[in-house]
Amino acid sequence: MNILTKQEFRKRILDLIQTQKEEDALRKDRVILEKFFALPVFEKAKTILFYASIKGEVNTFAMMERSLELKKRVVLPVVQEETKHIIPMMIRSMNELKPGAFDIPEPAVSMERAIALDEIDLVVVPGIAFDRKNNRLGRGAGFYDRFLSELPVTTPTIGLAYDMQIVDALPGLEFHDRPVTQVLTH
Repeated sequence: MNILTKQEFRKRILDLIQTQKEEDALRKDRVILEKFFALPVFEKAKTILFYASIKGEVNTFAMMERSLELKKRVVLPVVQEETKHIIPMMIRSMNELKPGAFDIPEPAVSMERAIALDEIDLVVVPGIAFDRKNNRLGRGAGFYDRFLSELPVTTPTIGLAYDMQIVDALPGLEFHDRPVTQVLTH
């Protein structure tokens, strides 16, 4: 049996995602979006931290726009590359996003828009892959594992994934790897 390293496993999953047809991804995004908005935890949440999706990830921009329309407080991560930390920043409009760390859209840092971790009611978490126990494999830098370990343990976390990102087991799980509460797929 061939055991893959985390890096080899990431590459294999990313290759599968890249072969997905765009129209299939758009259809799956819509199904995941509707499932997300039907969640009781979404209904109750006042402040939601989303990730700004990049190519190959479940699209979160329509989720953020609808959440803003529903008068939810929408928060995005600002990545501090030097400290490897995430600072949650509230946005009022999608127009506030500019390319940030790793060229991922993020809001400008503003002390009056910074949100304390205990104010966040729900976190939407990216991942390369998730297993059936809700463990996640990220991109390898540890930003989200660090962030999730700092959140109150009662804060629900939702991973978003396409079917090819759900696997039976992830390679090389370590003590600092943080699972999510739930994974939504199509």
